[in-house]
Formats: sequence, C-alpha cells, structure tokens
Amino acid sequence: QVQLVESGGGLVQPGGSLRLSCAFSGSIFSIYAMGWYRQAPGKQRELVAAISNGGRTNYTDSVKGRFTISRDNAKNTVYLQMNSLTPEDTAVYYCNAGGLKGWWGKGTLVTVSS
Repeated sequence: QVQLVESGGGLVQPGGSLRLSCAFSGSIFSIYAMGWYRQAPGKQRELVAAISNGGRTNYTDSVKGRFTISRDNAKNTVYLQMNSLTPEDTAVYYCNAGGLKGWWGKGTLVTVSS
C-alpha cells in the first residue's frame, strides 16, 4: 500500500518561504507521477503542481514563478518549494501519487498570515 507523509507545513508570514516534503513508501516511487494539491477553507481541492516520473512539471497559474516542485527518486521524496507566499496560499496541502485516482497523504497545513 502506497503511503504518503507530508511535512514542512506551518505558519509563515506573507512574502516568506516554506518547503514541503512528501515521503513515499510502499511501491516503486520512480514510476509515479507526483503532485501537490491544496484545499483552502470553503473551497474545492485544486492541483498546485505536478511532476511526471520523467521530471516534467506543471503548475497552476497562481503559483507559477513562485513554487517549484521537484523529486528525488533516490530518497523517494517529492518537494514543493514555496516562495513569495501570500495569504491566498493558505490551505491544507496534500501530496498525491498517481493522479486523482491514485494515493493521497493526510495533508499538511500551510498558514500564511501576518
């Protein structure tokens, strides 16, 4: 069973940075497309960033130029580097493996507030 455990969330001031990590276990990490989704209070879950097994990346427009998704196959870990954070980035961030029909972590809360 694939397990995903996020870490790195917390409280950060606007303009600050945070790096989320997602530790993958239970299968062969390198074959999975990975992604970060987020869900803000009262809103639907949305894709933030995704990275293919080959390293191709995609981002939602609102985070382009600020967020970077990466993966380290040797560590079975996917990262989301978040810079220039705004209050609109406040959400629970979920790690995903294999797309919407795949696997989900429990989420880590990111709060951007002054």
